[in-house]
Amino acid sequence: MLLAVLFSNSEGNILIERFHGVPSEERLHWRSFLVKLGADNLKGAKNEELFVASHKSVYIVYTILGDVCIYVVGKDEYDELALAEAIFAITSAVKDVCSKPPTERIFLDKYGKICLCLDEIVWKGMLENTDKDRVKRLIRLKPPTDV
Repeated sequence: MLLAVLFSNSEGNILIERFHGVPSEERLHWRSFLVKLGADNLKGAKNEELFVASHKSVYIVYTILGDVCIYVVGKDEYDELALAEAIFAITSAVKDVCSKPPTERIFLDKYGKICLCLDEIVWKGMLENTDKDRVKRLIRLKPPTDV
């Protein structure tokens, strides 16, 4: 299961978070842990350079895209490779929506469309769509023609 997808700015403020199957009392722990992990490791990182960690029997893959840090947390069948596929789909969708690696302002301007993309990629803790053209069609809020 994909436990969490988080977006934060470089100062550690959460921009978007999606938790699946994580009790509300544990969410604060995960927020602070992920932001600290990014602060320690993402300084000077290149865009879309993937970092991997594990904590409490879960896997974490994270990266930076423009001014936005992206974290994906998974367990069981969602190991490092599956999370890398998920984060690739997410970064591709964000780049498509923002037309380039986003600044925080551009990211927040496109917040609604990014949330739609995220909902199409990850649904109830499962990786749903990784094809960026299909995600693009689905967020237009029209029924897909190839189903």
